[in-house]
Amino acid sequence: MDLSGSLLIAMPGMADPRFERSLVLICAHSPEGAMGLVINKPVSDLSFAGMLDQLKIPRSPNGRDIRLHLGGPMERGRGFVLHSPDYMSVGATMLVSGRFGMTATVDILEALARGQGPSSALMALGYSGWGPGQLESELQRNDWLTAEAPADLVFSDDDQGKWTSMLRHMGIDPLSLSSAAGHA
Repeated sequence: MDLSGSLLIAMPGMADPRFERSLVLICAHSPEGAMGLVINKPVSDLSFAGMLDQLKIPRSPNGRDIRLHLGGPMERGRGFVLHSPDYMSVGATMLVSGRFGMTATVDILEALARGQGPSSALMALGYSGWGPGQLESELQRNDWLTAEAPADLVFSDDDQGKWTSMLRHMGIDPLSLSSAAGHA
C-alpha cells in the first residue's frame, strides 16, 4: 500500500490531540515509514513576510504571500513548501503522486518573494512522520480515513472548514462519524 498523495482525515476519536480534526497530505509512504504535512492548522504567530524577514530574504513589491501551517510535531524549525507541480527545483523538488510538489530549499522562498514560483502553495513548519508499520496500525485502529487529495481543497484558504469540507466531499456527514472503532 502506497498512500503518497492521499489525505489522512482524522477520525473524531483521534487519541493524539495534536492531530484532532487534522488533514494530513501524505508526501512519501514506503515500508520504511511515512511522511506527511498537516494542511489545515495555520500558524498564528508568524506570517510568511515575517519569516522572509527572519531569513533575510528580500521581498519585491509583487512578492507572494502564502499561508504558514503547523506541518506536524517533527522538526518544527524546518520548512516545507507544498505546491502545485508547475514549479520544479532541480534536485530539490519531490513530486508527490504527480499532482503536488514539495520543496524544502530556499530557492522556492526566494521565487515566491519575487512574485514567482508555483501557482498554488502553502508552507508547513515541521512534518508528521511514522515509522515502519506505524501508519498502517493507526489505519487499522480507525484513527484515520483516507481519500484522494483534491488540489483545490488542499490549497483552499478555508483552513477552519477543510476537515468538514473533505468529509462532505466524500459524502460523509461529520455528525454521523463515531469515535468507536469496529471490524467485521
